[in-house]
Amino acid sequence: MLSARSRPALGFVLAVVLAGVAHATDIAVRDAAELRAAVAAVKPGSRLLLAAGDYGGGFLFAGLRGMAGNPIVIAAADPTRPPVFSGAKEGLHLTSPQFVELHDLVFEKLTANGLNIDDGGKYDLSAHHVVLRGIKVRDIGTGGNHDGIKLSGLADFRIVDCTVERWGTGGEGIDMVGCHRGVIEGCTLRHTDTTGVAAVQAKGGSADIAIRRNRFDHAGQRAINLGGSTGLEFFRPPLPATGEHAEARDIRVEGNTFVGAQAPIAFVNVDGAVVRFNTIERPGRWAIRILQQTRAPGFVPCRRGEFSDNVVIFESATWASGGVNIGPGTAPETFTFARNWWYCADRPDRSTPQLPTKEIGGTYGRDPAGAKGIAGADAWRP
Repeated sequence: MLSARSRPALGFVLAVVLAGVAHATDIAVRDAAELRAAVAAVKPGSRLLLAAGDYGGGFLFAGLRGMAGNPIVIAAADPTRPPVFSGAKEGLHLTSPQFVELHDLVFEKLTANGLNIDDGGKYDLSAHHVVLRGIKVRDIGTGGNHDGIKLSGLADFRIVDCTVERWGTGGEGIDMVGCHRGVIEGCTLRHTDTTGVAAVQAKGGSADIAIRRNRFDHAGQRAINLGGSTGLEFFRPPLPATGEHAEARDIRVEGNTFVGAQAPIAFVNVDGAVVRFNTIERPGRWAIRILQQTRAPGFVPCRRGEFSDNVVIFESATWASGGVNIGPGTAPETFTFARNWWYCADRPDRSTPQLPTKEIGGTYGRDPAGAKGIAGADAWRP
Protein backbone atom coordinates (compact mmCIF):
# COMPACT_ATOMS: atom_id res chain seq x y z
CA MET A 1 0.00 0.00 0.00
CA LEU A 2 1.25 3.48 -0.85
CA SER A 3 1.98 5.81 2.00
CA ALA A 4 0.26 9.19 2.23
CA ARG A 5 3.59 10.83 1.45
CA SER A 6 4.14 8.77 -1.74
CA ARG A 7 0.63 9.34 -3.19
CA PRO A 8 1.18 13.02 -4.17
CA ALA A 9 4.47 12.13 -5.84
CA LEU A 10 2.80 9.37 -7.83
CA GLY A 11 -0.02 11.73 -8.78
CA PHE A 12 2.48 14.30 -10.06
CA VAL A 13 4.27 11.71 -12.21
CA LEU A 14 0.94 10.49 -13.64
CA ALA A 15 -0.13 14.03 -14.45
CA VAL A 16 3.13 14.69 -16.28
CA VAL A 17 2.74 11.50 -18.33
CA LEU A 18 -0.87 12.25 -19.22
CA ALA A 19 -0.03 15.82 -20.17
CA GLY A 20 2.21 14.50 -22.94
CA VAL A 21 -0.48 12.26 -24.41
CA ALA A 22 -2.95 14.04 -26.69
CA HIS A 23 -6.19 12.45 -27.78
CA ALA A 24 -6.09 11.26 -31.38
CA THR A 25 -8.12 13.36 -33.79
CA ASP A 26 -9.76 11.39 -36.60
CA ILE A 27 -10.17 13.18 -39.92
CA ALA A 28 -12.26 11.54 -42.64
CA VAL A 29 -10.80 11.84 -46.15
CA ARG A 30 -12.73 10.92 -49.31
CA ASP A 31 -10.59 12.10 -52.23
CA ALA A 32 -7.28 13.65 -53.29
CA ALA A 33 -8.35 17.24 -52.61
CA GLU A 34 -9.47 16.37 -49.10
CA LEU A 35 -6.19 14.52 -48.51
CA ARG A 36 -4.13 17.59 -49.41
CA ALA A 37 -6.31 19.82 -47.22
CA ALA A 38 -6.15 17.42 -44.28
CA VAL A 39 -2.36 17.08 -44.47
CA ALA A 40 -2.01 20.87 -44.47
CA ALA A 41 -3.89 21.01 -41.16
CA VAL A 42 -2.52 17.98 -39.30
CA LYS A 43 -1.18 18.13 -35.77
CA PRO A 44 0.48 15.51 -33.57
CA GLY A 45 -2.10 12.82 -32.92
CA SER A 46 -4.07 13.42 -36.13
CA ARG A 47 -5.33 10.28 -37.89
CA LEU A 48 -6.27 10.75 -41.52
CA LEU A 49 -8.66 7.92 -42.40
CA LEU A 50 -8.91 7.50 -46.15
CA ALA A 51 -12.03 6.08 -47.77
CA ALA A 52 -11.71 3.51 -50.53
CA GLY A 53 -11.01 4.82 -54.02
CA ASP A 54 -8.28 5.85 -56.43
CA TYR A 55 -6.42 8.92 -55.18
CA GLY A 56 -4.08 9.25 -58.14
CA GLY A 57 -0.49 10.08 -57.20
CA GLY A 58 2.21 12.71 -57.21
CA PHE A 59 1.69 13.70 -53.55
CA LEU A 60 4.65 15.49 -51.94
CA PHE A 61 4.31 16.23 -48.22
CA ALA A 62 7.23 17.94 -46.48
CA GLY A 63 7.92 18.32 -42.77
CA LEU A 64 5.10 16.28 -41.26
CA ARG A 65 5.76 16.39 -37.52
CA GLY A 66 4.11 14.08 -35.06
CA MET A 67 5.41 13.43 -31.54
CA ALA A 68 6.51 10.40 -29.57
CA GLY A 69 3.27 8.73 -28.48
CA ASN A 70 1.27 10.98 -30.80
CA PRO A 71 2.24 10.18 -34.37
CA ILE A 72 0.52 11.50 -37.46
CA VAL A 73 -1.23 8.53 -39.08
CA ILE A 74 -2.40 8.24 -42.67
CA ALA A 75 -4.42 5.04 -42.97
CA ALA A 76 -7.25 3.24 -44.70
CA ALA A 77 -10.57 3.88 -43.01
CA ASP A 78 -11.41 0.25 -43.83
CA PRO A 79 -8.31 -1.97 -44.25
CA THR A 80 -10.38 -4.44 -46.30
CA ARG A 81 -11.08 -1.68 -48.86
CA PRO A 82 -7.79 0.25 -49.00
CA PRO A 83 -7.25 3.52 -50.88
CA VAL A 84 -5.13 3.22 -54.02
CA PHE A 85 -2.37 5.56 -55.25
CA SER A 86 -1.71 5.03 -58.97
CA GLY A 87 -1.27 6.55 -62.41
CA ALA A 88 1.60 8.95 -61.68
CA LYS A 89 5.40 9.05 -61.42
CA GLU A 90 5.32 8.41 -57.66
CA GLY A 91 2.46 7.63 -55.36
CA LEU A 92 3.55 9.46 -52.23
CA HIS A 93 6.76 11.29 -51.31
CA LEU A 94 7.43 12.26 -47.68
CA THR A 95 10.32 14.62 -47.00
CA SER A 96 11.79 14.89 -43.46
CA PRO A 97 8.83 13.25 -41.69
CA GLN A 98 9.02 12.66 -37.95
CA PHE A 99 6.76 10.32 -36.00
CA VAL A 100 4.59 9.48 -39.01
CA GLU A 101 2.81 6.20 -39.74
CA LEU A 102 1.24 4.86 -42.94
CA HIS A 103 -1.20 1.94 -42.63
CA ASP A 104 -2.98 -0.23 -45.20
CA LEU A 105 -2.40 1.84 -48.35
CA VAL A 106 -1.93 0.49 -51.89
CA PHE A 107 0.60 1.85 -54.42
CA GLU A 108 0.38 0.43 -57.93
CA LYS A 109 1.14 1.15 -61.59
CA LEU A 110 3.52 4.06 -60.92
CA THR A 111 6.30 4.85 -63.38
CA ALA A 112 9.17 5.72 -60.99
CA ASN A 113 8.83 4.75 -57.31
CA GLY A 114 5.85 3.55 -55.33
CA LEU A 115 6.60 5.25 -52.02
CA ASN A 116 9.53 7.62 -51.42
CA ILE A 117 10.68 8.81 -47.97
CA ASP A 118 13.81 10.93 -47.52
CA ASP A 119 15.57 13.64 -45.53
CA GLY A 120 15.19 16.30 -48.21
CA GLY A 121 18.88 16.14 -49.02
CA LYS A 122 19.82 17.51 -45.58
CA TYR A 123 21.90 14.45 -44.61
CA ASP A 124 21.11 15.20 -40.96
CA LEU A 125 18.78 12.31 -40.00
CA SER A 126 15.87 14.77 -39.91
CA ALA A 127 13.63 11.96 -41.17
CA HIS A 128 12.95 9.57 -38.32
CA HIS A 129 10.44 7.44 -36.44
CA VAL A 130 8.38 6.30 -39.43
CA VAL A 131 6.21 3.17 -39.47
CA LEU A 132 4.90 1.47 -42.60
CA ARG A 133 2.34 -1.21 -41.76
CA GLY A 134 0.23 -3.29 -44.12
CA ILE A 135 1.40 -1.34 -47.19
CA LYS A 136 1.04 -3.00 -50.62
CA VAL A 137 3.25 -1.92 -53.53
CA ARG A 138 3.04 -3.55 -56.96
CA ASP A 139 3.82 -3.09 -60.64
CA ILE A 140 6.26 -0.20 -60.28
CA GLY A 141 8.44 1.36 -62.98
CA THR A 142 8.78 1.14 -66.72
CA GLY A 143 12.25 -0.41 -66.57
CA GLY A 144 15.45 0.82 -65.00
CA ASN A 145 16.20 1.88 -61.42
CA HIS A 146 12.68 2.13 -60.04
CA ASP A 147 11.95 1.07 -56.46
CA GLY A 148 8.87 -0.15 -54.68
CA ILE A 149 9.80 1.64 -51.45
CA LYS A 150 12.69 4.10 -51.60
CA LEU A 151 14.25 5.31 -48.33
CA SER A 152 17.08 7.85 -48.07
CA GLY A 153 18.51 9.12 -44.79
CA LEU A 154 15.71 7.60 -42.68
CA ALA A 155 16.35 6.59 -39.06
CA ASP A 156 14.40 4.68 -36.41
CA PHE A 157 11.85 3.10 -38.72
CA ARG A 158 9.76 -0.06 -39.02
CA ILE A 159 8.35 -1.75 -42.12
CA VAL A 160 5.90 -4.40 -40.94
CA ASP A 161 3.54 -6.81 -42.73
CA CYS A 162 3.98 -5.14 -46.11
CA THR A 163 3.91 -6.71 -49.59
CA VAL A 164 6.09 -5.52 -52.49
CA GLU A 165 5.70 -7.13 -55.91
CA ARG A 166 7.23 -6.44 -59.33
CA TRP A 167 9.41 -3.35 -59.06
CA GLY A 168 11.74 -1.90 -61.71
CA THR A 169 14.02 -4.23 -63.65
CA GLY A 170 17.06 -2.29 -62.39
CA GLY A 171 15.68 -1.33 -58.99
CA GLU A 172 14.85 -2.74 -55.57
CA GLY A 173 11.73 -3.69 -53.69
CA ILE A 174 12.94 -1.79 -50.62
CA ASP A 175 15.99 0.39 -51.23
CA MET A 176 17.79 2.00 -48.27
CA VAL A 177 20.51 4.63 -48.75
CA GLY A 178 22.12 5.88 -45.55
CA CYS A 179 19.37 4.51 -43.30
CA HIS A 180 19.88 3.70 -39.63
CA ARG A 181 18.21 1.72 -36.85
CA GLY A 182 15.48 0.09 -38.91
CA VAL A 183 13.45 -3.12 -38.89
CA ILE A 184 11.86 -4.90 -41.86
CA GLU A 185 9.65 -7.64 -40.48
CA GLY A 186 6.88 -9.98 -41.60
CA CYS A 187 6.90 -8.73 -45.19
CA THR A 188 6.53 -10.56 -48.51
CA LEU A 189 8.59 -9.61 -51.58
CA ARG A 190 8.00 -11.18 -55.01
CA HIS A 191 9.46 -10.70 -58.48
CA THR A 192 11.37 -13.07 -60.80
CA ASP A 193 14.83 -14.59 -60.52
CA THR A 194 16.38 -12.55 -63.33
CA THR A 195 14.82 -9.07 -62.98
CA GLY A 196 15.07 -6.52 -60.21
CA VAL A 197 18.52 -6.04 -58.69
CA ALA A 198 17.41 -6.91 -55.15
CA ALA A 199 14.33 -7.24 -53.00
CA VAL A 200 15.97 -5.45 -50.06
CA GLN A 201 19.13 -3.36 -50.24
CA ALA A 202 20.97 -1.48 -47.49
CA LYS A 203 23.82 0.72 -48.73
CA GLY A 204 25.23 4.27 -48.67
CA GLY A 205 26.32 4.11 -45.03
CA SER A 206 23.28 2.20 -43.76
CA ALA A 207 23.74 0.65 -40.32
CA ASP A 208 21.91 -1.25 -37.59
CA ILE A 209 19.20 -2.77 -39.79
CA ALA A 210 17.28 -5.96 -38.88
CA ILE A 211 15.61 -7.94 -41.69
CA ARG A 212 13.64 -10.72 -40.05
CA ARG A 213 10.75 -13.17 -40.56
CA ASN A 214 10.10 -12.13 -44.16
CA ARG A 215 9.38 -14.22 -47.24
CA PHE A 216 11.37 -13.64 -50.43
CA ASP A 217 9.67 -15.40 -53.35
CA HIS A 218 11.86 -15.33 -56.49
CA ALA A 219 12.66 -11.82 -55.35
CA GLY A 220 15.17 -10.51 -57.87
CA GLN A 221 18.71 -11.41 -58.83
CA ARG A 222 19.84 -10.89 -55.22
CA ALA A 223 17.09 -11.25 -52.65
CA ILE A 224 19.08 -9.23 -50.10
CA ASN A 225 21.97 -6.93 -50.98
CA LEU A 226 23.99 -6.32 -47.80
CA GLY A 227 25.71 -3.18 -49.06
CA GLY A 228 25.92 -2.18 -52.70
CA SER A 229 27.42 0.63 -54.74
CA THR A 230 26.63 4.27 -53.95
CA GLY A 231 27.89 7.58 -55.26
CA LEU A 232 30.13 8.98 -52.51
CA GLU A 233 28.14 12.21 -52.33
CA PHE A 234 25.01 10.31 -51.28
CA PHE A 235 26.39 8.65 -48.12
CA ARG A 236 24.63 9.43 -44.87
CA PRO A 237 26.31 10.59 -42.74
CA PRO A 238 28.80 12.13 -45.20
CA LEU A 239 32.04 10.19 -45.45
CA PRO A 240 34.93 11.66 -43.44
CA ALA A 241 38.16 12.46 -45.23
CA THR A 242 39.95 9.66 -43.42
CA GLY A 243 38.88 6.41 -41.81
CA GLU A 244 37.58 3.01 -42.81
CA HIS A 245 34.54 3.28 -45.06
CA ALA A 246 31.89 0.69 -45.91
CA GLU A 247 28.58 0.64 -47.74
CA ALA A 248 26.86 -0.91 -44.71
CA ARG A 249 27.53 -2.12 -41.17
CA ASP A 250 25.75 -4.21 -38.56
CA ILE A 251 23.02 -5.72 -40.75
CA ARG A 252 21.13 -8.73 -39.38
CA VAL A 253 19.18 -11.17 -41.56
CA GLU A 254 17.27 -13.55 -39.29
CA GLY A 255 14.47 -16.10 -39.61
CA ASN A 256 13.56 -15.41 -43.25
CA THR A 257 12.45 -17.80 -45.99
CA PHE A 258 13.98 -17.49 -49.47
CA VAL A 259 12.66 -19.29 -52.54
CA GLY A 260 14.62 -18.88 -55.77
CA ALA A 261 16.66 -15.77 -56.70
CA GLN A 262 20.04 -16.15 -58.37
CA ALA A 263 21.65 -15.46 -54.99
CA PRO A 264 19.49 -15.04 -51.88
CA ILE A 265 22.32 -13.37 -49.93
CA ALA A 266 24.93 -10.95 -51.31
CA PHE A 267 27.55 -9.40 -49.03
CA VAL A 268 28.70 -6.32 -50.98
CA ASN A 269 31.17 -3.86 -49.43
CA VAL A 270 29.69 -4.61 -46.03
CA ASP A 271 31.72 -4.46 -42.82
CA GLY A 272 29.96 -6.79 -40.40
CA ALA A 273 26.71 -8.65 -41.16
CA VAL A 274 24.98 -11.68 -39.64
CA VAL A 275 22.82 -14.10 -41.64
CA ARG A 276 21.31 -16.76 -39.40
CA PHE A 277 18.28 -19.04 -38.88
CA ASN A 278 17.05 -18.62 -42.47
CA THR A 279 15.67 -21.20 -44.88
CA ILE A 280 16.99 -21.00 -48.46
CA GLU A 281 15.19 -23.12 -51.05
CA ARG A 282 16.54 -23.81 -54.55
CA PRO A 283 18.53 -20.67 -55.33
CA GLY A 284 19.28 -20.10 -59.01
CA ARG A 285 23.12 -20.21 -58.81
CA TRP A 286 24.58 -19.49 -55.38
CA ALA A 287 23.48 -19.29 -51.77
CA ILE A 288 25.96 -16.49 -51.08
CA ARG A 289 27.95 -13.89 -52.99
CA ILE A 290 30.88 -11.93 -51.49
CA LEU A 291 31.61 -8.90 -53.67
CA GLN A 292 33.44 -5.59 -53.74
CA GLN A 293 31.70 -3.05 -55.97
CA THR A 294 32.84 0.25 -54.42
CA ARG A 295 36.61 0.60 -54.80
CA ALA A 296 37.16 4.25 -53.84
CA PRO A 297 40.07 5.04 -51.47
CA GLY A 298 39.39 4.32 -47.81
CA PHE A 299 36.85 1.52 -48.36
CA VAL A 300 37.59 -1.68 -46.49
CA PRO A 301 37.28 -5.00 -48.31
CA CYS A 302 33.96 -6.76 -47.87
CA ARG A 303 34.53 -8.53 -44.56
CA ARG A 304 33.30 -9.96 -41.25
CA GLY A 305 30.22 -11.80 -42.45
CA GLU A 306 28.60 -14.57 -40.41
CA PHE A 307 26.48 -17.33 -41.97
CA SER A 308 25.12 -19.67 -39.32
CA ASP A 309 22.21 -21.98 -38.45
CA ASN A 310 20.66 -21.77 -41.91
CA VAL A 311 19.02 -24.51 -43.99
CA VAL A 312 20.06 -24.52 -47.67
CA ILE A 313 18.29 -26.83 -50.14
CA PHE A 314 19.50 -26.76 -53.75
CA GLU A 315 19.65 -28.62 -57.08
CA SER A 316 22.93 -29.80 -58.58
CA ALA A 317 22.05 -28.59 -62.12
CA THR A 318 21.88 -24.94 -61.04
CA TRP A 319 24.45 -24.93 -58.21
CA ALA A 320 27.55 -22.95 -59.27
CA SER A 321 31.00 -22.60 -57.66
CA GLY A 322 30.04 -24.76 -54.71
CA GLY A 323 27.29 -22.32 -53.76
CA VAL A 324 29.55 -19.36 -52.94
CA ASN A 325 30.67 -16.70 -55.43
CA ILE A 326 33.71 -14.72 -54.25
CA GLY A 327 34.73 -11.59 -56.13
CA PRO A 328 38.15 -9.90 -56.18
CA GLY A 329 39.14 -7.35 -53.57
CA THR A 330 37.17 -9.00 -50.76
CA ALA A 331 38.28 -10.59 -47.48
CA PRO A 332 36.56 -14.00 -47.50
CA GLU A 333 38.99 -15.27 -44.87
CA THR A 334 37.19 -13.08 -42.30
CA PHE A 335 33.83 -14.83 -42.85
CA THR A 336 32.57 -17.48 -40.44
CA PHE A 337 30.27 -20.47 -41.10
CA ALA A 338 28.63 -22.58 -38.41
CA ARG A 339 25.91 -25.22 -38.00
CA ASN A 340 24.35 -24.79 -41.44
CA TRP A 341 22.36 -27.66 -42.97
CA TRP A 342 23.25 -28.19 -46.66
CA TYR A 343 21.20 -30.54 -48.84
CA CYS A 344 21.41 -31.18 -52.58
CA ALA A 345 17.91 -32.49 -53.30
CA ASP A 346 18.75 -34.45 -56.49
CA ARG A 347 22.31 -35.49 -55.56
CA PRO A 348 22.75 -35.71 -51.78
CA ASP A 349 26.36 -36.81 -52.33
CA ARG A 350 27.09 -33.33 -53.73
CA SER A 351 25.72 -31.44 -50.74
CA THR A 352 29.00 -30.18 -49.28
CA PRO A 353 29.52 -26.51 -50.25
CA GLN A 354 32.83 -24.89 -51.13
CA LEU A 355 33.24 -22.32 -48.36
CA PRO A 356 36.12 -19.87 -47.97
CA THR A 357 36.71 -20.89 -44.34
CA LYS A 358 36.15 -24.12 -42.42
CA GLU A 359 32.61 -24.55 -41.16
CA ILE A 360 31.95 -25.48 -37.54
CA GLY A 361 29.31 -28.16 -36.99
CA GLY A 362 27.80 -28.21 -40.48
CA THR A 363 25.44 -30.94 -41.73
CA TYR A 364 25.78 -32.21 -45.32
CA GLY A 365 23.66 -34.55 -47.42
CA ARG A 366 20.87 -35.29 -44.95
CA ASP A 367 17.31 -34.43 -46.01
CA PRO A 368 15.99 -31.81 -43.59
CA ALA A 369 12.38 -32.85 -44.26
CA GLY A 370 10.97 -34.20 -41.04
CA ALA A 371 14.15 -33.57 -39.06
CA LYS A 372 13.66 -32.09 -35.62
CA GLY A 373 15.67 -29.39 -33.96
CA ILE A 374 17.38 -28.15 -37.10
CA ALA A 375 18.14 -24.55 -37.89
CA GLY A 376 16.18 -22.40 -40.29
CA ALA A 377 13.34 -19.91 -40.28
CA ASP A 378 10.92 -22.19 -38.40
CA ALA A 379 13.38 -22.57 -35.53
CA TRP A 380 14.24 -18.91 -35.13
CA ARG A 381 13.14 -16.79 -32.22
CA PRO A 382 14.19 -13.13 -31.71
